[in-house]
Amino acid sequence: MQYKCGTDQTADRCTVHTAKQTLIVHNVKMISTRFGGFLRHVRHTGGAQRFLSTYTYKDGIGTIMLDNEKTLNSLSLEMMNSIQSHIVANQHQVELRCFILAAKGRVFSAGHNLKELTTEQGPDRHKQVFHKCSELVDTIRAAPVPVIAQVDGLAAAAGCQIVASCDIAICSDISTFSTPGANFGIFCSTPGVAVVRAIPRMRASYMLLTGLPITAAEALEAGLVSKVVAKDRLHEEVSNVCKAIASKSRSVISLGKKFFYKQIALDVSSAYVLGEQVMVDNLATTDGREGIRSFVEKRPPRWTHKE
Repeated sequence: MQYKCGTDQTADRCTVHTAKQTLIVHNVKMISTRFGGFLRHVRHTGGAQRFLSTYTYKDGIGTIMLDNEKTLNSLSLEMMNSIQSHIVANQHQVELRCFILAAKGRVFSAGHNLKELTTEQGPDRHKQVFHKCSELVDTIRAAPVPVIAQVDGLAAAAGCQIVASCDIAICSDISTFSTPGANFGIFCSTPGVAVVRAIPRMRASYMLLTGLPITAAEALEAGLVSKVVAKDRLHEEVSNVCKAIASKSRSVISLGKKFFYKQIALDVSSAYVLGEQVMVDNLATTDGREGIRSFVEKRPPRWTHKE
């Protein structure tokens, strides 16, 4: 039944109907405002990060999956924050043995999102982008467990930088690696820092100065990746590596990783002096003693994984 306003017979009903309409409009506006605010919050805070990359855990392995195929998994500020937050939030879980850094789609990562590097963004924003990438690299290196790059496709520019910064990198035979920044008028200076520390200078300068990609086989030969396998065996190979790491004491692996990167910056003599003390300290740990005892007693070790 419909009521028309303006007649004596329907005045009361019309007033009620109009009041209801006003209330409904008010509620819709309120919900819209709150929901819109929620969406803005999701876009501009950690909520959005959950969609740029995801984190799953199983059997001691934490998998961080880059999941933004639309931008070729570009390393925007949000993406880098997302990856970093997954590592920081989970690295101290006692059951965790290693991280896998993988990506959906045919591109591991195309590097920085160039839309964040336009003139309109300004130098402060540009500095923020590059500093965040450096922070992410430091987070990967400082993580107490190994971070393994699982690459199946192109890793370019800052994407290549992330691969070079991981502890282990395993890729499919169709993968390629490049630092093509000069093609777009911005030399891959920060990616080059990681790349030249992973491969010989002449190969690094070839990649940086020409922008030409290298194949998976060339990356293996140069030392940019640890192993190359057929595409259909990539997941299996990464799983095998994770199982090998998981069979060790977490505390011993953590101690070893920390020393490994610390000694790289030292001269050889200083590295040996520090290494001697680290090995003495290692033997004094619970799992260090257990490892030697299990060898002498010819039995599998029973790790506590305690520092």
